Amino acid sequence: MQNPKQTFTYDFPRPMVTVDVALFTHKDSQWHVLLIERKNEPFKYHWALPGGFIDMEETLEQSALRELKEETGIHDVGIEPFWTYGDPGRDPRGRVITVLFIGRIDWEHAEAETRAGDDAANARWYPVSKLPVLAFDHQEIIDHLLSEFPYTEDHL
Repeated sequence: MQNPKQTFTYDFPRPMVTVDVALFTHKDSQWHVLLIERKNEPFKYHWALPGGFIDMEETLEQSALRELKEETGIHDVGIEPFWTYGDPGRDPRGRVITVLFIGRIDWEHAEAETRAGDDAANARWYPVSKLPVLAFDHQEIIDHLLSEFPYTEDHL
C-alpha cells in the first residue's frame, strides 16, 4: 500500500527554502543592522544576515525567530515578512529561495542580548552606511530593503 503522504508527490526538482532576518536598531543618530560572521562554508568568515534553512515542522516566522536566537542571542522581538528572493544563482549550495523578515529593536535590548552562537563566529551591529563585504546576495537584499525602508527614528 502506498504511503498517503506520497499520494500527491510529483517528480520534479524542489528548491531549498531559507529565512533571513534584517534586524535594525537606531543608535548615534543612524540605523544599524545586525550581521553575523559565518563560521562555516560557503562564505566562511564573511558577514551575512542571520538566517538559515527552515525545519519541516516550523512556520517561516518560527524558523526566522529560531535562527535569530541561535545565531545572535536576540529573542522576544517582533518581525514581519518583507520580501522573497529567488535568483537561481544566489547560493552556491543549490537552488535556494529565501524569505526575508525585518524587525527593529531598541539599542538597550540589542546591546544586552547580542552574542554569537550556533554557526555564527561573531555577531555585530553595523551602521547601514558602513557595511562590510557581505556573503551571498545579502548586499543586494539590504540595498533593496533600504530603498523601501519602512522605519523612521520617530517610530522605533
